[in-house]
Amino acid sequence: MRNGIKIFRIKELRQAKKYSQKQVADILGTTQQVYSRYENGANALPIIHLISLSKLYGVTTDYILGLDRGV
Repeated sequence: MRNGIKIFRIKELRQAKKYSQKQVADILGTTQQVYSRYENGANALPIIHLISLSKLYGVTTDYILGLDRGV
């Protein structure tokens, strides 16, 4: 992980819905390679994509970021 924060939940959510990285990348309007880098923390996840993913999966942005515990 260089530039971003590793966000484990986007991979878990994607796999739970049985989406491929390419399918999610297409929804976000990016490439599979860039999306893969979001999942492994090599690229920071843009806020607009964070919001889109929360809508896609029906969860809060806090959940995706792991901020939903102990609040």
